Amino acid sequence: MKDLRGKIAVITGAGSGIGQALAVACAQEGMQLALLDLKDEGLKQTAASLGPSGSGALLRCCDVTDEHAVEEAAQAVYDRFGAAHLLFNNAGVFTGGPLWKAPVAEWHWQFNVNVMGVVHGLRSFIPRMLAGGEPAHIVNTASVGGLTSPPHYSVYSATKHAVVALTECLYHDLRAENAAIGVSVLCPAFVKTAIADAPTSDQSAAMNSGAAAHREATRKLMEHARLSADDVARIAIEGVKQDHFYILTHAASRVGVEWRMQDILNNRAPTNPMRGPSRSAQDAAGS
Repeated sequence: MKDLRGKIAVITGAGSGIGQALAVACAQEGMQLALLDLKDEGLKQTAASLGPSGSGALLRCCDVTDEHAVEEAAQAVYDRFGAAHLLFNNAGVFTGGPLWKAPVAEWHWQFNVNVMGVVHGLRSFIPRMLAGGEPAHIVNTASVGGLTSPPHYSVYSATKHAVVALTECLYHDLRAENAAIGVSVLCPAFVKTAIADAPTSDQSAAMNSGAAAHREATRKLMEHARLSADDVARIAIEGVKQDHFYILTHAASRVGVEWRMQDILNNRAPTNPMRGPSRSAQDAAGS
């Protein structure tokens, strides 16, 4: 999709962070917007940031973990605009800490938002896109954590690996149908957003101290991140225009992905993507 002007963009998690930045970027491309988020306040803030473009946007509170709510939102988009050309399944949540300390409720919460939120979006919009027959594009937000396996990100990384895998499968499924729908998976690293400040699920409000400490460490990494949400949105839009499947926003993150691939191909134990390979692993790779 080289020319996005006049097209309809649907963005989940549009009330903050990368979702809000995507809304601004799409508006700058001359697109019409359907903005979905769990919180009405965030949607209003995003609409206000769009200036005149915000007045024509469809704003809808939507819990992406609720398949019926997403289906109703999709119908509202088609009732209003008659089409959806660019779908960003972007809503996501985060907590961290050692795997064995993560409450089961945290596993359910993150998988429900990060994975099933994407699934619900795909199930509601793809049939309508196929029926409409117009060229379209889908971008699922994963993470470089979906291409690597960093310590203390077990729950989050597992959800993002799932998003990468289902998006790869989706690509093949749509090609098998000869569908005019492009597919991308967006894999940013640390970005200046407030995802680490977001509240945890109601079911597991009593986080363990290790998780709280990890969230604080992640917050600091995000504060010092080189790329902003606006940078990521700009790269994502360019990726759509170029029909790139994997959209890695941080050049340095490609090194960690390569380490992981080499670990698999050379039957090595996993390399810590935050530190790099050990001397023994480097020697083995060079032998």
